[in-house]
Amino acid sequence: MAFKLTEHAKERAIERGTTQEEIQMVLSDGKEIQVKEGRKGKEMIFEYGKEWLGKTYPQKKVKIIYIEEDNEVVIITIKVYYGKWR
Repeated sequence: MAFKLTEHAKERAIERGTTQEEIQMVLSDGKEIQVKEGRKGKEMIFEYGKEWLGKTYPQKKVKIIYIEEDNEVVIITIKVYYGKWR
């Protein structure tokens, strides 16, 4: 699936600790979530087991908010949460 990130989304991806590969996986295999009308969202939980900001977390959840425009996915923002969900 072709996608592009807004400048805001690029900054959030770096700041919050996700990768292009994870973004692609969320878009292709993630669970659809309810978001603000006119937008779409997907999320996925990844096994992590690494340190983030001085603390080790077993998993991370990557949530992507996007729109579809001219047969392309435009990612508006990316949220990343660290913890344990399953």
